[in-house]
Amino acid sequence: MLFQGTFHIDASGDGLRLDRVLETVMPGTGLRLRRRLCEEERVLVDGRARKPGYRVRTGQPVEVKEVEEMATPSALGLRIVKCEDGFAAVNKPGGVHSALIAGKSEANAEAVLPNLFPGQAPVLLNRLDHMTSGLLLVALTPEARRAYLEYEGQGSIKKFYLARVRGRLDGIVSVRNRLDTDDRKITRVLAESDPDFRRWTGVTALSHDNMADTSLVRCLIMKGARHQIRAHLASIGHPIVGDPLYGGGECPHGLMLQHQRLEMPGFQVEIIPLF
Repeated sequence: MLFQGTFHIDASGDGLRLDRVLETVMPGTGLRLRRRLCEEERVLVDGRARKPGYRVRTGQPVEVKEVEEMATPSALGLRIVKCEDGFAAVNKPGGVHSALIAGKSEANAEAVLPNLFPGQAPVLLNRLDHMTSGLLLVALTPEARRAYLEYEGQGSIKKFYLARVRGRLDGIVSVRNRLDTDDRKITRVLAESDPDFRRWTGVTALSHDNMADTSLVRCLIMKGARHQIRAHLASIGHPIVGDPLYGGGECPHGLMLQHQRLEMPGFQVEIIPLF
């Protein structure tokens, strides 16, 4: 499990950043996780909460407040799909957090990436909602991370999702409304269009189930915002099946949304559709 308790900085840690020295008592944890613990004031030095970049000194007591046990990749249902040219793709099931949520301590995919890629410095490049299944992209080198950010800025990354939505949806729709993500729970769809094409959601109808009155659709985004696909689909009258937040109702199979394919220069990956 993650370390809980108090330890003292020895000579080897003198002058190091707090988020770095924490690795000595939390081996296998990612740097981003350790930084978040500091930001959430779960790490105290001399009895005071300190920022991740705080430089510790020999002899200082460091207290780590209670954090839930860190799960293993297999326990979370994570599976490596592909590794190539500094990138890796991991399949995440629905019901698993992509990363640590502020104020929470649940097990998450980002925290166990070092276990999936031992001896490397994996960095999570995208996130999926807790209820959403599918592909998480990971950079295994600093060069890969820089390349991803460059591709994202250029709009040359394509993320394809499958969703089953309420009602009959035909043809192709481009939802271009700007999103307001300030609310921590619900993303609001605004009336005006977003000038950034990377924030649009392209929707292509694939099939319709007459008995259930639901449609299977493929969604394309390039640089997603929080709940982008869920909010955009609901705004055009077709909430995703199993989405209690945006009007899709309950479903025994959970949220019917899967990040199924990703394309970018030099790297493509796809997983088997769930529905």
